[in-house]
Amino acid sequence: MLALLELLQGGGTRRVADLADRLGVDERTVRRYAEHLVDLDIPVSSVRGRYGGYRLAPGYRMPPLMLTDDEAVAVAIGLVVGRRAGLVPESTASESALAKLLRVLPARLADRLGALLTTSSFTAPQRSAAPTDTGVLLTIAEAARDRLMVEIAYTDRRGQRSTRTIAPYGVVGHAGHWYVATADRTFRLDRITSASLLTATTEEAPGNDPARAVLESLATAPWTHTVSVRVHGTADDVQRRLPLGLALVTPLDADPVQVRVQLRAERLDWVPALLAGLDRPFVIEEPADLRQQVADLASRLATWADG
Repeated sequence: MLALLELLQGGGTRRVADLADRLGVDERTVRRYAEHLVDLDIPVSSVRGRYGGYRLAPGYRMPPLMLTDDEAVAVAIGLVVGRRAGLVPESTASESALAKLLRVLPARLADRLGALLTTSSFTAPQRSAAPTDTGVLLTIAEAARDRLMVEIAYTDRRGQRSTRTIAPYGVVGHAGHWYVATADRTFRLDRITSASLLTATTEEAPGNDPARAVLESLATAPWTHTVSVRVHGTADDVQRRLPLGLALVTPLDADPVQVRVQLRAERLDWVPALLAGLDRPFVIEEPADLRQQVADLASRLATWADG
């Protein structure tokens, strides 16, 4: 029946014999499908005569959401996971969309999907969604796709407000926030209160890897302390031992089995434990204060290990 509706959506009058051939059914079944569509208040008209058949009323458009069982389950799971990750712009958007989806599903599938949603649990904690404006998110995404400049109203982490013109080339979801990647820096999307498309176009950004650009920007954010450590190990091995987006790991040309780990921190008290967790030999390049804090941690660990 849905396949018949899709065929009629193409416009014009479709002969019953042609429809039966396309659908792989007999003409009587086509007429029955057409009656079902009429019962659903879809304006299907029958046309009599030699070239008669069925057609849709002019201007009618098929409902925007028709899903198979697998598609419905995929959408529902996507809504739940997106909400838990903190990436759904409005806290009620996923709940209302999921409720609408469950209302229109066949009873059996809705019941089984409800069982999945009520019995599922996750190992990662749920993140609170940042107060991101959906209109801003879509505007930025459109500008990135079409290589357009955008004028934004932005509030930085110190609470200072400004109006800026940026050239976005991607939006990135990371750790419960959306970020906007530009050629020279990144912006937290929930700190953008308005965004307006401009007619000026931009060139493709070098490298064109928004996710990497955001991670590097977060790792080099201007906090109080700059930490630089040489670590014995490959870049992939060391990177796997660090939280994503926390540090910038760079291979050293002079030594293929050493990398430089750089990060910014407001306080240093948590950095010694991070370095200990690497379980790799390292040399602290800066700051000097970090060396004593690492030594203090090593002394405490030795004392605790001795009981």
